[in-house]
Amino acid sequence: MENLRSKEIDFSSTDIYVGIDNHKKNWKVNILVGEIDHKTFTLNPEPKILSRYLRKNFPGGNYYSAYEAGYSGFWAHEVLEELGIKSIVVNPADVPTMEKERRTKNDRVDCRKIARSLRNGDLKGIYTPSRAVQEDRTLLRLHIQLTKEQTRIKNQIKAILGFYGTEIPEEKVKSHWSREFIRWLGSVKFATESGKLALSIQTERLISLRNRIVVLVKQIRLLSKTDRYKDEIELLTSVCGIGLLTAMHLTVEIVDINRFKNLDELASYIGLAPGEHSSADKVFNGKMTKRGKGHIRYLLIEASWVAVRKDPALMMAYSEYKKKMIAQKAIIKIARKLLNRIRFVLRNKQRYVISVVD
Repeated sequence: MENLRSKEIDFSSTDIYVGIDNHKKNWKVNILVGEIDHKTFTLNPEPKILSRYLRKNFPGGNYYSAYEAGYSGFWAHEVLEELGIKSIVVNPADVPTMEKERRTKNDRVDCRKIARSLRNGDLKGIYTPSRAVQEDRTLLRLHIQLTKEQTRIKNQIKAILGFYGTEIPEEKVKSHWSREFIRWLGSVKFATESGKLALSIQTERLISLRNRIVVLVKQIRLLSKTDRYKDEIELLTSVCGIGLLTAMHLTVEIVDINRFKNLDELASYIGLAPGEHSSADKVFNGKMTKRGKGHIRYLLIEASWVAVRKDPALMMAYSEYKKKMIAQKAIIKIARKLLNRIRFVLRNKQRYVISVVD
């Protein structure tokens, strides 16, 4: 009887699929045993608890799990892998969704469709960088966030000045946001203490934020000189328009250029791939999709404005595009050409050399 029981609970040739809808306080989990829907339940967000459940109920099984990329990052994926569960993290937009599931969206539905798609082989895991690169990404993304916040505060200060008709003296215009200009803000007159305090607080916020950005930039520059990044940074900064900060943002997001099969795949990752729809035998390209790294796309577009002034080939290309479309669309096409240069130098380990022809 003992031998019979042991044989019955042997899942060594069985694939077990786990779909996880992860949240901060709990996980909603769906388990499929081959074609059988075993159970949907809630557990604490701890990979070890899930691992114990699987090994207790399906000893010896082949365990597979998937969850959607989001706020929780890759830590759960890393622990699941250490526990012997083959894990992938997927882009939420890539999980096939039936019409009924679109109308009824909840945690139970989400974990079930993830498990089903995992079993059917419909999911492809996104790239998971090392913990060191993840932390460097956090630092670089904070740089973007603080820079945007700095712009917002500057606009708020200008709004206060404009609202009360305070004009910036001509001699201060050229030194906009310099230390001298900041001191001048402290001398602006108001009818009451309320107005003076409002501007003073905004100015203090700006000064504090600028100091934090200085600390960030200093650390980013130090990072760029480490063995982890220095070779890529040297290659990227040889491309017209790409400065050190942009190069660092590109490096920590791309990590390994060879994981992209072609330029289209890289452009899609960055967010420079247009939407596409087809009718009969015709294919139409639309606006840029919202997928991709928005902050990298923004940096590349900004770099493209610099590149068209310094790179003769890009200057000529931009002039030709401008004959057919508005500047904003033309610069997007230049950004894609710039991305192609970036791909070339990283793949071939060669510095970019400016040429007249593209």
